Amino acid sequence: MPLARAADGTKLFYSVEGSGPPLLLIAGQSNSSRWWSQVRAGFSAAFTTIVTDHRGTGSSDKPDAPYSTRLFASDCVAILDDAGIDRAHVYGTSMGGRIAQWIAASHGARVDRLVLGCTSPGGPHAIERSAEVRRSLAQVDPMKARRALEELMYTPAYRGPFNTLGDPAMPPYARKRHLFASAEHDAWDVLPSITAPTLVVHGTEDVFNPAANAPLITERIPGARMHLIEGARHGYFEEFAGEATPLVVDFLQG
Repeated sequence: MPLARAADGTKLFYSVEGSGPPLLLIAGQSNSSRWWSQVRAGFSAAFTTIVTDHRGTGSSDKPDAPYSTRLFASDCVAILDDAGIDRAHVYGTSMGGRIAQWIAASHGARVDRLVLGCTSPGGPHAIERSAEVRRSLAQVDPMKARRALEELMYTPAYRGPFNTLGDPAMPPYARKRHLFASAEHDAWDVLPSITAPTLVVHGTEDVFNPAANAPLITERIPGARMHLIEGARHGYFEEFAGEATPLVVDFLQG
């Protein structure tokens, strides 16, 4: 089981699969590498895919210390180092897209092409989810909260699998630290420094991370292009994999 070590000694799980140019896949908040399990094969047919368990999730260490999207980005670079990969394509969705922004801005030499899915620039310039959405997720009844999350991630027509609803084995303190890291993200000022060819993808019906963030990011990153997936919600890459995966593969192959 490959384990990289972060600068602070935290052990980080990752796995490598497939063949071809390396592609780092970065999961969302409070989720492990399982986030990609349903769609990974579609990428591994063309790329050497690397998936990770964020600190606090899966088989990685779970230190009770402050987390941030910049720290998660440093963790990803440590994983690339451990895997002997100098340069990779990077595809991050949701909080994974926030992390990917920092990798591309702070470690630009390590990034070939960049895909930012259903994500946000963070900070005061971002379009925040509505108070109604926040209330639906904060329900005391865990089953009602889970049902609300399912409705935000997927359309009523979707019957599963549901790989994006969080790591059930995650300690409560780590879940809170993930939440804080995502909420505190603000990469607005560094987005113009990104030089990697960039594709921004978002579902038109995403209210969990409002779709209005997609054009904000696209306009902020020089030369970025945008693709909106009609009718998709936050989990577009899983439910609409038939459209989203070929789109991303085609972009990454240049």
